[in-house]
Amino acid sequence: MADIPPAGRHGGDGPRIARALGIDLRTILDLSQSPNPFAPDVVSMLAGHLDSVRRYPETADVARELADAIGVEAERLILTNGGSEAISLAAREIGGRVRSEPEFGLHPRNLAGPIWRSDPHNPSGHLAGAEESADVWDEAFYPLATGRWTAGRSGVVVGSLTKVFASPGLRLGYIISDEVERFTRHQPQWSVNSLALSVLPELLDLADLPAWSEAVATARKELSELLSRFGFAVEAADAPWVLVHAPGLRERLAPYGVVVRDCSSFGMPGYTRVGVPDSDGLARLESAMLLSGVEAKSG
Repeated sequence: MADIPPAGRHGGDGPRIARALGIDLRTILDLSQSPNPFAPDVVSMLAGHLDSVRRYPETADVARELADAIGVEAERLILTNGGSEAISLAAREIGGRVRSEPEFGLHPRNLAGPIWRSDPHNPSGHLAGAEESADVWDEAFYPLATGRWTAGRSGVVVGSLTKVFASPGLRLGYIISDEVERFTRHQPQWSVNSLALSVLPELLDLADLPAWSEAVATARKELSELLSRFGFAVEAADAPWVLVHAPGLRERLAPYGVVVRDCSSFGMPGYTRVGVPDSDGLARLESAMLLSGVEAKSG
């Protein structure tokens, strides 16, 4: 049995595990990332936009289309190279701190400054209550949890289209703010690539957030029921993942090509975050659980 590489800080360990096992990356079921399992097939769509790589990127028109889809004024939104750049630009400009741990690892952790909060909270998956406040909201998973692009709160919002359209390689994110231009001073020229910009309008036309959110909720319930049958106590909230206390589960499933998220980097050793799969992925997960020797409870 091949040695399984240790968990990375942010999930997405599929490529390293595929190399360790000597198998095709396309055969890996990576449930450590939690993108939208019901997103359209971005790969097939990209074929019609390959000529864009011959042009320098121009973001203005595409950013306006995204702002219209979200329902905010175009002058309040900038496009970024993924949600990670959105977070980096905001953190560099205004700094900040998380209210409490655990919280998403890329958020700044200064001793003072604006308060950051992921919504739904990462890793618990709970949506923020009406009484909760923050200065910077990370809404990367908000559309999949609610069926709406944004909660429309005051302050700064960072978002990621990676999760909504299951396309981490395209690197598409955004910042919404009343003073959004202040964040561009730290952004390199041509930060967002032409291929991503050219396909985004087509993706927006196909977006069906209410249907996707409903499908995610149904799939999350099915995932919870499956894990419960194997004897795990499942913590399922509003996000496209669930938490289970299952020490060693990542190492047990990885040899069978299924990757889940070890939560040690959140300061939660022994916990595993499992992304919501589609029906085929759920069947694959069940098979890997059985092959790994995890016995389902009877009754």
